[in-house]
Amino acid sequence: MEPTSENQIEELKGCIMTALEQVIDPELNIDIVNLGLVYAIELMDENHCVIKLTLTTMGCPLADTITNDIMTAMQSIPEITSTEVKLVWYPAWDTSRMSRYARIALGIR
Repeated sequence: MEPTSENQIEELKGCIMTALEQVIDPELNIDIVNLGLVYAIELMDENHCVIKLTLTTMGCPLADTITNDIMTAMQSIPEITSTEVKLVWYPAWDTSRMSRYARIALGIR
């Protein structure tokens, strides 16, 4: 069932973010949400989801691993039948995008 109201859309985006918290950056051992790598979630027609994210460095050798983990995590969301991951490089990622939890875990002030 496609979400129709603004509340349903926000609730579904919240479920997606929760699922994405299961995707761990293998180098930093922290999830991509707390690292601030997820820039946008767009819900399209016919239950298609586009996830825009960046990586901590351009040319990251783990991009395929993270993308595959995202696709696996999205399978837990029954309302989403297809997912597309788009890597974006603007705005550039920096540590200011990280959550307090991620900063503490990595010892960043």
